[in-house]
Amino acid sequence: MKEETAEHVHAAVKVFKFVVLPLSLFYVFTDLYFLGENSIAPMLWGILVYFYSNFLPDLPSIYRKKGNDSAYVDPPWYKKYFLLLFAPILIWVLFSGVRLKWKTAETFHNFKSLSVYGAFLLLIGYLAFVKFPVSIGNITQILSLPLYGTAGYLTHLKVDKIW
Repeated sequence: MKEETAEHVHAAVKVFKFVVLPLSLFYVFTDLYFLGENSIAPMLWGILVYFYSNFLPDLPSIYRKKGNDSAYVDPPWYKKYFLLLFAPILIWVLFSGVRLKWKTAETFHNFKSLSVYGAFLLLIGYLAFVKFPVSIGNITQILSLPLYGTAGYLTHLKVDKIW
């Protein structure tokens, strides 16, 4: 566990230094210069989402089914993806002493889960950054969260040799 976490941190920092940070600075300066939009807040939220997304596929693993339990019933798809999308809340609930009987065989190390997570981040980005009337600069702010999140998730998949 310690070795895998160190591997993910090393890859996340490397991709951040050479890809995410330069593109983030380019994004903020071009948005400010060409579109007149201040994109520092979406960039900072995006960087936070990038690092969170690097570890997200492993977070719901505490709810993963272990062993060969014949009484196990696979939960519906919406419960599985609730585990993925709201992992921090469910981990907090777990450490608060509440036991959920949601167990899943899903590991979230796939492109379908990445697509669901990206769509979720698009919705969150829309709710967080939309200003009416919607302008091109505003669209770049809305798209910042899914782009950063996808980059983080893909970095995780690359380290685990899924991609």
